[in-house]
Amino acid sequence: MASSNATLRAFLYGLPGVDRVGADQRAATLGTRSIKTTAKAEAIDLAISMVDLTTLEGADTPGKVRAMCAKAVRPDPGEPSVPRVAAVCVYPDLVACAASALSGSGVKVASVATGFPSGRTSLEVKTADTALAVAAGADEIDMVIDRGAFLAGDLARVFEEIVAVKQAAGDAHLKVILETGELATYDNVRRASWLAMLAGADFIKTSTGKVSPAATPPVTLIMLEAVRDFRAATGRMVGVKAAGGIRTTKDAIKYLVLVNETAGEDWLDPAWFRIGASSLLNDLLMQRQKMATGRYAGPDYFTLD
Repeated sequence: MASSNATLRAFLYGLPGVDRVGADQRAATLGTRSIKTTAKAEAIDLAISMVDLTTLEGADTPGKVRAMCAKAVRPDPGEPSVPRVAAVCVYPDLVACAASALSGSGVKVASVATGFPSGRTSLEVKTADTALAVAAGADEIDMVIDRGAFLAGDLARVFEEIVAVKQAAGDAHLKVILETGELATYDNVRRASWLAMLAGADFIKTSTGKVSPAATPPVTLIMLEAVRDFRAATGRMVGVKAAGGIRTTKDAIKYLVLVNETAGEDWLDPAWFRIGASSLLNDLLMQRQKMATGRYAGPDYFTLD
């Protein structure tokens, strides 16, 4: 697709509007689904395998990253049947540390590049940040869009930045963060989702986790509808990552139901759905042990992140 503002505006503003009340009600209804016994145990393991274990703090250290990587590979050292997580997500300067710790494990290294979390820097800096992270060993790049440009109607700028970052990322997968909490309307979430996919995103991601609200079920529903409809229109499958605010097993399972009922079973795979989280993993492990043994682990059993 041509990237002129007029072309993009005509297409994106021609998309069907989102029924806000309907989206809220559908997400709430799906959130009441009850999953028990064997299905719940399978859902917990699936959710663990979809986690992008994340540390994105100014005080991050190589030691903290190495410890997180060890946990990503063996979430519960006493129970080898627990699946490994999908990825470890860190700042670009800690990619080499994570890549070394995860070498040969099958756990991906994801890096937030492009001036995370605000994205307020030049395209030259964004592409250089991306290229350096990939050179250091990143398998995946989580980039932030320029929300200011999007809200100002400069759709071509957002499109061209995604294209440029995708090129700089090379073979690494590109996850495009929409920061839905700043997009103001559900219609904008749908438009931003399509814009990112048209520009070449491999994943669309809800949030940085630094803005409230972060991931919400209705917003994720709209994004799942977008990837479903995009595949129907183009034949290309794009993943979805829900990030920020998903802290409990109950929350995670609600999102899995949302994925299954909205996009379909094809997306119930770590290759196509991720959960960005730091504290969620411990709750999944606690609930898993409760189902296996009938009792919860003590509060100090699992490492704190």
